[in-house]
Amino acid sequence: MLGISDKWDSIYTKLEPATSIVAPVLYENSYLLPKQGLALDLACGLGASALFLARQGLAVTAWDISEVAIAKLKTYSAQQSIQINACQQNITPQSLKKDSYDVIVVTRFLDRSLMNAIISAIKPNGLLFYQTFTREQAIPPETANRHIPRNPDYLLAENELLSLCSALRLIFYRENGGCGNLQNGLRNEAQLIGQKRTTGD
Repeated sequence: MLGISDKWDSIYTKLEPATSIVAPVLYENSYLLPKQGLALDLACGLGASALFLARQGLAVTAWDISEVAIAKLKTYSAQQSIQINACQQNITPQSLKKDSYDVIVVTRFLDRSLMNAIISAIKPNGLLFYQTFTREQAIPPETANRHIPRNPDYLLAENELLSLCSALRLIFYRENGGCGNLQNGLRNEAQLIGQKRTTGD
C-alpha cells in the first residue's frame, strides 16, 4: 500500500505547474491581500497559489509532502524568475510558529489537528484563505474532481469550516451545497476568508 507521500508523488508526476489553478478563494478575492508581507501556501501541491502570491509582491513559502511537487515548483518558479521558498515537509503543529505570516492559503487539504496552529501562525490582522471539500457532494465527485477524498475524515461537515475558524474575524464564507442550478457556482467545496484579531479585539 502506498504511503501518503508516495500517493501524491504519483499524482504530481502526471501534472505540471503551468497547468495548475490558483485557489478560487484566493484569486477571486485577491484585492484583500496586503501589498507586501510574508505568505505561506500550506499543502501547496504544484504551487499555483504560491506563484500567484509571489506575483502580488509577497515573500512566499510553500510546503507540501510531495517531493515531486516541490521539485517541479522549484524548477518552474526558477524558469519564471519568481522567488519562492519551496520545501518538502510533513506538516505538523510544530512546523507552524506563532505570528509568522501575513497570509496563509490552504487549498483542498484538511487536517483538523493543524487548525489551531494555522490560526496561531497568522500575524495579527493577517488573513487565512481556506478552500476544501465538503461531505455534501452536490454533483458526482467523478465529474467534479478526481482527487476528492472518499474518507469523511478529510471532508468538511456542514458549516464545519466556520466552527474550525471561529477564532478569526469572518471576512467571507461560501458553501453552496445543493441549492439552485447545480451546473453553476461552487459545488462540493467550502470557502472561507478570516482575519486574525489583534490583542484585545
